[in-house]
Amino acid sequence: MTVASTGEAQPRADNIRVFREELVRLAQEGVLQLDAPQHAALTQHHDALLARLPATSSANSAEPSALFWGMRIVSLLGALALAASVFFIFYQFWGIFSTLGQVAVLAGAAVATCVLALWVGDRDPSRHWTQMAALLAFSCFVLNLLMLGQIFDLTPSSHVLLPWAAFAFLLAYRFRLRLLQAAGIVCLIGWIATGIGSLNGLPRDAFIERPETFFAAALVLFAVPQAIDHSRHPGFATFYRIAGAWTLFGPMLFLAGSGHLSYLEMPDWQVEGLYQALGFLGTAALIVWAVRRQWPAVANTGMLLFTVFCIVKAFDWWWEWMPRSVFFLLMGLLAMALLWAFKRLRSEAA
Repeated sequence: MTVASTGEAQPRADNIRVFREELVRLAQEGVLQLDAPQHAALTQHHDALLARLPATSSANSAEPSALFWGMRIVSLLGALALAASVFFIFYQFWGIFSTLGQVAVLAGAAVATCVLALWVGDRDPSRHWTQMAALLAFSCFVLNLLMLGQIFDLTPSSHVLLPWAAFAFLLAYRFRLRLLQAAGIVCLIGWIATGIGSLNGLPRDAFIERPETFFAAALVLFAVPQAIDHSRHPGFATFYRIAGAWTLFGPMLFLAGSGHLSYLEMPDWQVEGLYQALGFLGTAALIVWAVRRQWPAVANTGMLLFTVFCIVKAFDWWWEWMPRSVFFLLMGLLAMALLWAFKRLRSEAA
């Protein structure tokens, strides 16, 4: 078996560790006892498999995966700190450079950090140092375009989000970093939403006032994993679908309580009723679709969104006039009903 990345290696190593612990318990309880040749063969197989896994902080050692994710968080904070340092260094010494010098420094910083990320990525299977280098390269690229716009007095435009998204995706796919994928998704959502808002006459920074501008971005996010094979990038397709679900149903949740924010020329109560129905039906459909396609993370996202819709609308409908004791009783019964429905759906899928 070949494990392509740390994203696959870590869960497999954790499974091996848990299996070994359970095997010891079963032997102590007299339920299952392997003979010496079987135990030796199994141990040798697992040791060989762990040795082939990409070197990480915990994949091929006895360390828990919590330490692995702790190191990921440390590398993220370190990358953000380095990016902030570069940002303030630029502003501190910016005035002493000529225009040509400023352009040269910006271009040089972007190229140098990109080369650094490539160099580190080829030598760091753990991806901790790679994440720091890639985030630093992305930060320098963002700073590059921002500063060039100021140097040449360019009109601020949301179109700058598109090259930011493209560069983030390039780094994400090159190094299999879902954090950079998230950065690319955020930039892509912003670019599409501002574009839709501009087509409807909204100012560049006012697109968020119309939640419906996010719907097109949600459809794009759902379409990407359907159109592109992500078998070489574990977890990427799931992340697109989860981001698409929040981008689609998050705005619906706002519109279900604030109909005046909609583009639809309808009374507010009709708009709110429409998006309430779409929210409940859409999240239910997402759950069924994800369960049938064996996408547990997407199914869990759908369940969470459906539950949020239920809780929010329960407060809207009942909180003002219902006795608090009855309200919380109904909320408890609602939670039991949802738990029963989700458990039944999971059993049917299994």
